[in-house]
Amino acid sequence: MARAERDTRYGRYVGGPDPLAPPLDLSEVLEAVSEGVMAGYSPQQSMREFLRAGGRDQTGLDELAGRVRRRRRELLERHHLGGTLDRVEKLLEQALLAERGQLARDTGMDPMDRTLREMTIENLPASPAAAVGELAEYDWASTDARETYQQIRDLLGREALDARFTGMKQALENATDSDRAAVSEMISDLNDLLDKHARGEDTSEDFERFMDEHGDAFPERPESVEELIDALAARSAAAQRMLNSMSPEQREELMALSQQAFGSPELSEQLGRLDGLLQTLRPGEDWGGSRDFEGSEGLGMSEGVAVMSELGDLDRLAEQLAQAGDSPLSELDLEAVERHLGRDAAVSVQTLARLEREMRDSGYLRRRPDGDLRLSPSALRKLGRTLLRDAARRLSGRSGARETRVAGASGEQTGASRPWQFGDVESWDVPRTVTNAITRSAAEGRSPAGGVRLLPEDIEVRETEARTQAAVALLVDTSFSMAMEGRWVPMKRTALALHHLVSTRFRQDRMQLISFSALAQTRTIESLLSLDARYEPGTNLHHALLLAGRFFREHPTMQPVLLVVTDGEPTAHLLPGGEPWFAYPPDPETIRTTVDELDRVARFGAQTTFFRLGDDPGLARFLDALARRADGTVVAPEVDDLGAAVVGRFLHTRRGGPGAGDPWSAGGRWAV
Repeated sequence: MARAERDTRYGRYVGGPDPLAPPLDLSEVLEAVSEGVMAGYSPQQSMREFLRAGGRDQTGLDELAGRVRRRRRELLERHHLGGTLDRVEKLLEQALLAERGQLARDTGMDPMDRTLREMTIENLPASPAAAVGELAEYDWASTDARETYQQIRDLLGREALDARFTGMKQALENATDSDRAAVSEMISDLNDLLDKHARGEDTSEDFERFMDEHGDAFPERPESVEELIDALAARSAAAQRMLNSMSPEQREELMALSQQAFGSPELSEQLGRLDGLLQTLRPGEDWGGSRDFEGSEGLGMSEGVAVMSELGDLDRLAEQLAQAGDSPLSELDLEAVERHLGRDAAVSVQTLARLEREMRDSGYLRRRPDGDLRLSPSALRKLGRTLLRDAARRLSGRSGARETRVAGASGEQTGASRPWQFGDVESWDVPRTVTNAITRSAAEGRSPAGGVRLLPEDIEVRETEARTQAAVALLVDTSFSMAMEGRWVPMKRTALALHHLVSTRFRQDRMQLISFSALAQTRTIESLLSLDARYEPGTNLHHALLLAGRFFREHPTMQPVLLVVTDGEPTAHLLPGGEPWFAYPPDPETIRTTVDELDRVARFGAQTTFFRLGDDPGLARFLDALARRADGTVVAPEVDDLGAAVVGRFLHTRRGGPGAGDPWSAGGRWAV
């Protein structure tokens, strides 16, 4: 039997986040959090800022909050609240016009009766509410006019009910007297139920009985008296806010008209009792708020309540979005987001919540004993790998340079191997490479009998270690000018990239981070990354060089490498007692002690590079003189190229000192 053909259609998945989308990549979040940490913010603050701003392809909370504000403004600018009054006036004019026509055509009417009728309709009060009330006992000559007048009363009743019960306006269209009586009975039973609940009595059976009799009036299908109260109170409070938003004249007219709903004040009295009970049971609702409507589209009472409810939802949603960075995104009302902003916005919130949750569960953040969150070692390794890759990419773009990833300078093999990466120049480990290819082919169900196909992920290279070990001292200027001139974060990124390179590819080397401002201090990479910028006058290169010399003395068999990052001339030095001395412009004694300490470091045979940031000519002259004195080099990179410059110079020194192949040198001992 032939299989029935089916039309297959493909389209965008709309049931939530795309199930075929790749797993969430935390790299962008980690980088954003790390950037914030390096700028002096806490991981919590940095994570909050990422959630607010979003990512390259991810909508953030600020954009969603902007949509909420725009939707709220659109509602206020489009509508005004006189729609019911406008409709009553039009119906009243229509009824009076039909009555005048009937009186003019009915020649058989008693002249006195006609005169009295004409006097009644021509001398009605200007107020629509008063006019409708005065016509309550009027004996209409026109059938059309009588029906139109009845529409006014029905409209007012349906509007008043729909303001509190969803769908009543449509349900009571063309309602009969028995329909109105059933509604009146329902409201009376509801008031009795709520009154009993307000007294603290058990109403579970009463609620079940009420829903059995009147459940059709509640499309929300509440499952308890509390849910019923929640639904009714929200609409009742919205109705009150709508009245508060009207002008005093509009409010007075509408209240007077409401007394005449369905031709009886009984409905208005029952609804007033209902509102009072709901306000007692739910005092936390916004019963007193108001809004400023400015538009031309008139809203009837029921439509106005719907708009007021939406405005209330939007206000609550805006508040949730404003607090979302301080509380888990899982607490956001996704249904409200989807209802007011659309499915895509709800998916964006779900994605942000997943990013937040997975970032917390990833191990990238570690809580210290004092309760603060810090970047974990795994986060630092991942970020360092990213920064090193960026530095290598910048390095490869310079003339005569290429991206270089090495486990050590050309030297002895360690016997270990590692996966090949682009730019590696080490020899292949052929046995392990072929084994990887055979294992992969077997896992894919292909027999190696027909030959083995190598893929890049199969390749392993033989690891080497440098013939000479290096003691690397990275001196970074942490004076306030580094932060003021936008060099604070690039300095930290540079330190982390070099730290990662040394700790993963030059494992036999030793590295010391030294920060210097008014005083110098040896630091771990973690403490440097979390260092805040503080106004502390002084650039104490003398103290930093003293600590570098101590580090070199601790590793006498290693090749010393000195790398100095600074944006200012020395303005501080240590006195014999250990206290810092500050003077600006630089004191001659500061210059002398700094140069003397550099001479001591140079005696270790340190390969020295100064990285000059900024265009200060005095600093340029001073560092040039230091470089000549120490047989070193000056590099003046743009701030965004600082990481590549430091990594490039380090690799250059590990390959044997000055000469060809250094992308940051202009061919001499120093380059400006």
